[in-house]
Amino acid sequence: MNATSFKVRVDAVQDEALDIRSYKISRVDGQPFDVYEPGAHIDVTSPAGTTRQYSLCGDPRHCDARLFAVKKEQASRGGSRSLHDDVEVGTELTISAPRNLFRLVQNASETILIGAGIGITPLLSMAHHLVAQAAPFTLHYFVRAREHAAFVNLLTTPPFASHVCLHVGTGRERLDDELATCMQAVQPGAQVYTCGPPQFMARVTEVASRYVPEESVHLERFAADTADASTNAGNEMLDSFDVELSQSGRRVKVESHQNIVDALAAIGVQIDTSCGEGVCGTCMIDVVSGEPDHRDHCLSKAERAANDVICCCVSRSKSPVLVLDL
Repeated sequence: MNATSFKVRVDAVQDEALDIRSYKISRVDGQPFDVYEPGAHIDVTSPAGTTRQYSLCGDPRHCDARLFAVKKEQASRGGSRSLHDDVEVGTELTISAPRNLFRLVQNASETILIGAGIGITPLLSMAHHLVAQAAPFTLHYFVRAREHAAFVNLLTTPPFASHVCLHVGTGRERLDDELATCMQAVQPGAQVYTCGPPQFMARVTEVASRYVPEESVHLERFAADTADASTNAGNEMLDSFDVELSQSGRRVKVESHQNIVDALAAIGVQIDTSCGEGVCGTCMIDVVSGEPDHRDHCLSKAERAANDVICCCVSRSKSPVLVLDL
């Protein structure tokens, strides 16, 4: 769990769609939350003791409470199942401070939000913000059937209704054409944000990149893409490398079977970590020198190319020594 955490109380539980439930929470100590950036997520520790990341989906300006939503996964490892089965009004949970790897670009000519299923959650906080700013935007929400559409009553009434297009039952064979229709009138300088299943985001990225520069398409992942992970499968036994701590000059060798987090822990240096899959960004550390071997699922291509930050739970080094700002 992130070093900054809060005890919260569940004030309301609402079924938002089939197998999707929202949770309104407030701080146990009665203090207000800080304003958060739209697109941010938090760590939530379930009653079963499992910590998972969930996007905040309420109005970022409201500090008295926060809202997140959880889809009950059939293959749940305990996180979503426990939140659905064990949490009720009055339950106390532990959450982290918000982190944001899915930030809105300021002064975009327009913003195109494209979500599927539970992927609506970070886009909803963005929609709240854009409405408050009177900024031009459109939200396209793809669902298999209307009963799978979370927050549909909110999205189809003012002030959101005029910005929202609900796409129900679009099959895979028609998805690219439907996405192209969403993008046809896009303005120069537009920014595109997408969240949903990995295959869906891959299609959005492919189609949207025909209309806007690739760096203007932004993704939010809920879990590591197994297809992406497989591309690194042949690189698991890279040679060892050294990690140097710039503030003290200490060094530790990271063996081929270790990750950076574990190697540092062995010399008493603790790095906050949560997902262990390179998704949540908890363990990101600034790079002073050296060339990271990025294996995460949270940095953009531009951030990877800059090589000035590394996700320590999964990424390694292409250079013999990697100097971190620790």
